[in-house]
Amino acid sequence: MQYQTDWSVIPNNLPLFLEGMWLTLEISALALLFSIPIGILIGLLRISRNKLVSFLATAYVEIMRGVPLLVLLFWIFFVLSNFLRLGPYWSAILGLATFSGAFIAEIVRAGIQSVPKGQMEAARSSGMTSAQAMRLIILPQAFRKVLPPMASQFIILIKDSSLVSVISVIDLTLISKNLVATSFRSLEVWTFVALLYFIMTFTLSQIIRYFEKKYQVTE
Repeated sequence: MQYQTDWSVIPNNLPLFLEGMWLTLEISALALLFSIPIGILIGLLRISRNKLVSFLATAYVEIMRGVPLLVLLFWIFFVLSNFLRLGPYWSAILGLATFSGAFIAEIVRAGIQSVPKGQMEAARSSGMTSAQAMRLIILPQAFRKVLPPMASQFIILIKDSSLVSVISVIDLTLISKNLVATSFRSLEVWTFVALLYFIMTFTLSQIIRYFEKKYQVTE
């Protein structure tokens, strides 16, 4: 028996798709907003001369990289959210931010360590404190170098956000699951969902490429 396609399910439910797409972008953007300071902080702690601080930061990175995002989302939603009184929406953002923060920390650490050590020594010899040298000299240079991998991380974050449907966040994926269950048009629905995710990630990559050219970022 051949599968007969019927694409009418797409235009008939377009507002639902767009609503889910918007929520996916909203959750991804908020998660990135929170994951950047987490990543910068952990990245700085990773290169700290204090061994205990560096060890704790490394442990955070390794744990987050070793635990599947799906498990982390379940743990935050069923355990941590009871203490913090978080609903599915903020549990999803917290899970994505802490998970992505570990990867951003490694990007930031690599970016800082790619700046020649002479830059720090020159800044210190001019009278700056270590914090001033890091903020005014090292981090601006590191930022240009980490922009491309940071963009890739955000694209990954958008795709990872599809997992938040498992904790009842009504995003694009959960809306699509419900439509498939009621319309039995799995091929049409998931093909269109793939197209929407491609539009989101491709648009973002073009925006990032614009900023790369603007600031003359080199690989």
